Amino acid sequence: MTTGAQTTGADRPDHGPVPAAVVVIGAGLIGTSVALALRAQGTQVWLADQDPTAARLAQDIGAGRELPSGGPPDGPADVAVLAVPPSAVAAELAAAQQRGLARCYTDVASVKELPLRLARELGCDLASYVPGHPLSGRERSGPAAARADLFLGRPWVLCPVPQTSQAALAAVSGLASACGAQVVQLPAAEHDRWVALVSHVPHLVAVAMAAQLDQAPDAALALAGQGLRDVTRIAAGDSGLWMQILTANAGPVAQILAQLAGDLLAAGADDTSADAKAELAIGFLLDALAPTNFLLTNPAAVKRALETGGASLVAGARNFADDVISNGGRPRQVDTRPFTIGENLAATPGKVVFRNELMELIQYAPQTAKVRAIPMLASPPWINKYYIMDLAPGRSFIEWAVRHERTVFAISYRNPDASMRGVTLDDYLIHGPREALDVIGAITGSPKIDITGLCLGGALTGMLAAYLVKKGDDRISSITLLNTMLDYSEPGVLGAFTDEKTVAGLEHEMAEKGFLEGSQMATTFDMLRANELIFNYVVTNWLMGQDPPAFDLLAWNADSTRLPAAMHSFYLRCLYLRNELASGQMQLAGQQLSLSDVKNDVYVVSAVNDHIVPWQTSYKATGLLGGQVRYVLSSGGHIAGIVNPPGPKAWYEVANHNPPDAAEWRAAAARQSGSWWEDWTSWARRRAGDRVRPPAIGSSRYPATGDAPGGYVRG
Repeated sequence: MTTGAQTTGADRPDHGPVPAAVVVIGAGLIGTSVALALRAQGTQVWLADQDPTAARLAQDIGAGRELPSGGPPDGPADVAVLAVPPSAVAAELAAAQQRGLARCYTDVASVKELPLRLARELGCDLASYVPGHPLSGRERSGPAAARADLFLGRPWVLCPVPQTSQAALAAVSGLASACGAQVVQLPAAEHDRWVALVSHVPHLVAVAMAAQLDQAPDAALALAGQGLRDVTRIAAGDSGLWMQILTANAGPVAQILAQLAGDLLAAGADDTSADAKAELAIGFLLDALAPTNFLLTNPAAVKRALETGGASLVAGARNFADDVISNGGRPRQVDTRPFTIGENLAATPGKVVFRNELMELIQYAPQTAKVRAIPMLASPPWINKYYIMDLAPGRSFIEWAVRHERTVFAISYRNPDASMRGVTLDDYLIHGPREALDVIGAITGSPKIDITGLCLGGALTGMLAAYLVKKGDDRISSITLLNTMLDYSEPGVLGAFTDEKTVAGLEHEMAEKGFLEGSQMATTFDMLRANELIFNYVVTNWLMGQDPPAFDLLAWNADSTRLPAAMHSFYLRCLYLRNELASGQMQLAGQQLSLSDVKNDVYVVSAVNDHIVPWQTSYKATGLLGGQVRYVLSSGGHIAGIVNPPGPKAWYEVANHNPPDAAEWRAAAARQSGSWWEDWTSWARRRAGDRVRPPAIGSSRYPATGDAPGGYVRG
């Protein structure tokens, strides 16, 4: 129990270092353990709000003896407030004072010791999230170390009473040594000496209280002895027992961890940004603490090690060492060796027909005898390489469009270095898609051009359309926006990384380098889906000794790019912090942009599981754009939403009208089997003009200078 004695009144009696009587409020596992330890010292103990699990555990450890419940019949007593929501502590203490209870102890902070400590070790100092938390600056030792060892799979024996006899210590130490456990004695000077944290896996971890061992040796030794026998059987290869133990205790472990996380979040400062960051950090922590992430608590990994004679452990250790040396200590997600850009990635045939300091423009070779008269420009994001739109043969949106009678051009952005620190979003607009329109018009002779924009490239497409309206330029025909956010008022989980403090920190970092490392963006995105993109590979690569898969989507995802400092700072502040594009306040390249001025027909696609651009946020485009909008909700996530070739698992939803509310739209939408690629093809074909002979690749003014995918994609 944390040092937190609060005197409720000078006239209250002081019982000294050992309480004479205690009421334990919120008596869960920890509170019940405290009560047992106090009772062993001769303290009168009453339990309030004891949960059934703790009651059964108290009866087991207490050799069948029950603790009385309710308050003390008369006279003053101390009160220990344990395992209750922080918001209820003040009320509990006030009620205790009214009942004449004297000194008050609270465990509000210490019950969160493990998640706070591990969070800080993971680089997130949540101690500052709970004001005045006593863990700030304290090295991990004593009960903290014991709890960490417990969750890391190491058995331990906790002796909370300082007056432990030498005979009791010798008996406990002997059992602990036989079980491979560690004996932990709590310092006498700390109130935490009363805490005997009972294990969530009682038959695996030997738990004994020294006083209990003195007074009821049979019960204590039976419990520890059962732990010894179980550990011995598991070590001998009884994986079935291991699975039985884990299965039986998975629910309680998850419940207790979730309760700890909920209590921690409830103790927050009611700051929206801080709360969001804490929620993400706690979610990451809970994912990290899953038993399957540790060898001894992953039955499948133990079973594989036994089946392979330890070969899987050797392979896993080799993978781990390689990742520490060459991958920043993170497990690899993909084996990139089978993939080569230009062969089985970004492989649709074409030529580079234009290059400037920011981008290359690729014109793809026709694959049909006739094409539609209006060409199409693919506007990708520059947060990643462009070839997510031309992923692999049979899985390429660009290839699909070419094979369906479209003349397709695509932008491939240069990977920025320090020399591009001053490149702005204005530069991306003017020297990216706007200059691409000039080249496409000169090569094809078409007065109209369709644009398909993805993610940030889709946002830039919306900006370009509004900019050209202000300039009196009507070259854009239809617009397609894929997984695109135009209204940043509800950006989803990314909002936790785009508050003023975080943006200022990024700006300081970018000022030194001139850019933001692509690996930082990749890490951020991975943390949003940590189970799938991090801990899944901890298990398969490190614990099971398997090689990472060869998967084209993950190979592209690993090919990250940097972001210029000036552009990225403006982008974060203008859109995420001030939402200027949606509000009509955005100034770009000398023009104030208004999305309502964009009267083009627009096809908007969102993915139902998109964690980067939530579909409900993407839906807001239907109310911002001034033209006719067809909104489509697709299966998949942020990446799989664009790589969505026709197949038996693909589906999409459409509706006849776009009401203001996204939930209302979905309630009226009808699900269709198949891919949105097919629906888009029909929609776009009706707006793409007559069938004509394909235009030449390049022109005298813009000659082809090399094969697709060009040079910038390799940088």
